[in-house]
Amino acid sequence: MIFRGNEINGVTFSAAKKTKVSITHSKRLREDDITFTEEDADGLLLPHNDMLVISLNVPDFKIKCVLVDPGSSANIIQWRVLEQAKLTESIIPATKILVGFNLASVTTRGEILLLTNTEGVTKITLFEVVNGDMGYNIILGRPWLHKMKDVPSTYHQLLKFPTPEGIKQIRGDQPAAREINAISVSSSKGKKHVA
Repeated sequence: MIFRGNEINGVTFSAAKKTKVSITHSKRLREDDITFTEEDADGLLLPHNDMLVISLNVPDFKIKCVLVDPGSSANIIQWRVLEQAKLTESIIPATKILVGFNLASVTTRGEILLLTNTEGVTKITLFEVVNGDMGYNIILGRPWLHKMKDVPSTYHQLLKFPTPEGIKQIRGDQPAAREINAISVSSSKGKKHVA
């Protein structure tokens, strides 16, 4: 995690709070366009640097501590989650090497197709299965975000996406994001750094 005072990319939190974000693919704003307003941030602890953490429904399970990460090129699920759900027999043998921004690599234990349900929208999603401690049960990356046509806003702690019934949204779990961050910061303080 990288933290930098009370600004992000040179923009202070007070300036960011005044910004209205609008995502549209047409020249005219319509009712089904995805927009974020200051009201979307009501009820949040501000200012914040929290990541977007949600819950995700898969058949018969609600999985908490799911990181929405537009920087990830893969959807990743922990082996232990599949063990608890008794789904390890559904894992497709495949070995891939996933590399993080610090060039650390993890070898996958396979992949699995799971039916995800988000606010009534159901998609078959491919996950890379890893066995290790990553702090999250699942990481939802660009493959899932693009399939769902999701637009995430970490500032508003919201994920918005189009459906035939209109724009739906998922609110992030800010307390869970802060708890995960506190755990990762406290565990990193005990490690010695080599210069």
